[in-house]
Amino acid sequence: MDDRRTVKVSKYLAKHLRHQPGRIGLVLDPNGWVAIEDLLRATAEHGVPITRAELDHVVAVNDKQRFTIEDDRIRANQGHTVDVDLGLPPATPPPYLYHGTVAAHLAAIRAEGLRPMARHHVHLSPDRETATRVGARRGRPVVLAVDAGAMHRDGHVFHVSANGVWLTAAVPPAYLRLPH
Repeated sequence: MDDRRTVKVSKYLAKHLRHQPGRIGLVLDPNGWVAIEDLLRATAEHGVPITRAELDHVVAVNDKQRFTIEDDRIRANQGHTVDVDLGLPPATPPPYLYHGTVAAHLAAIRAEGLRPMARHHVHLSPDRETATRVGARRGRPVVLAVDAGAMHRDGHVFHVSANGVWLTAAVPPAYLRLPH
């Protein structure tokens, strides 16, 4: 499978497993899972046939490990805009987590903190390098440090997804270390 096909399939899966399952006739269970057989049938019926080998390849090589396969089912690990409960237990975060963004968003972040926007949670990275890659998708990255230890002590709940992305409802401005 060439790199372009891998990227195309990964983006297609993310769109339909995280945001628009109904667009191709999929119904996710309450925890975001769908039978692989149903997914492959739906993609073929909507003009984007994906083989099981291609699906397995995309799941295995995705640098962000966006998907999990379990018991002939698949789901996105996080990032949903559709209503799902990933069933992730609360977790104690490390002292600091990181968020990658771009300078254009800093004024709003200073005023409002980090909000999930259309998603269910704010996504945080365990290290600066990952946050830098995330921010670079939108332009020149700015990495914000989040005082996750203080947030946790103050009662904010964190979860960690299967691929190591930390999730929380929001990050108030007081917990952010912003560039000057």
